[in-house]
Amino acid sequence: MSMILSASVIRVRDGLPLSASTDYEQSTGMQECRKYFKMLSRKLAQLPDRCTLKTGHYNINFISSLGVSYMMLCTDNYPNVLAFSFLDELQKEFITTYNMMKTNTAVRPYCFIEFDNFIQRTKQRYNNPRSLSTKINLSDMQTEIKLRPPYQISMCELGSANGVTSAFSVDCKGAGKISSAHQRLEPATLSGIVGFILSLLCGALNLIRGFHAIESLLQSDGDDFNYIIAFFLGTAACLYQCYLLVYYTGWRNVKSFLTFGLICLCNMYLYELRNLWQLFFHVTVGAFVTLQIWLRQAQGKAPDYDV
Repeated sequence: MSMILSASVIRVRDGLPLSASTDYEQSTGMQECRKYFKMLSRKLAQLPDRCTLKTGHYNINFISSLGVSYMMLCTDNYPNVLAFSFLDELQKEFITTYNMMKTNTAVRPYCFIEFDNFIQRTKQRYNNPRSLSTKINLSDMQTEIKLRPPYQISMCELGSANGVTSAFSVDCKGAGKISSAHQRLEPATLSGIVGFILSLLCGALNLIRGFHAIESLLQSDGDDFNYIIAFFLGTAACLYQCYLLVYYTGWRNVKSFLTFGLICLCNMYLYELRNLWQLFFHVTVGAFVTLQIWLRQAQGKAPDYDV
């Protein structure tokens, strides 16, 4: 019999469970699925906003929006369009009932457990197809799923559960890792935004001086060609700092340190063309942006909550 078995509401940034249905069965398969719920909750920030994980006779589906993820467990023969329509209803009701300030500042697991009442009522409706036929229109959801199918999560991407490697992932070790393109950084702070603007300003100043140096060289005023290289390298370093500040990449902190070193070297070479205040400004901005890159790390995860 196809049906929805359970559902949870989880905060994306740290995997904190905000609410969950309280009627888990105690079968071996269901207990295994609880492990997958916990594993997925740790990786929500790295995954697309609509996903499906197939686990034997069960499917785990979830959608994420505005920093909150809505996850459900159903049998493998439950229709996709009904599953994601169910999650969409949970999302709309949760957003209407609770504001983002409450969800962002929540510190206790299951602090919105009263939302389980709505989960239970909605689950009963979706487990009774006769009551659904006249109450919802599935055509829009069906079209959306066809145009943008849910991302299929592989067992390789989950890694291990409670330190024990999954049997599904042994043969694909090192494969199917979640791309760093999906990795999210912590929300930008005011100081980070200021650093981004100042780094752009330094890059623009270097670019302008570089073009002026080219003009001087063409007019045979004696400017060294190496100065032009130094100005353009300084521009590239500033722009790359902006990139590191906004996007996640491997060895990000090391790259930021090396980029700052390049900024210092360029300004040392341009010592004769800049006064002390200009040198101080460029080096200080470079150091400030490097600090902001180090402070704005990938979103971390909270301890394992029983989801």
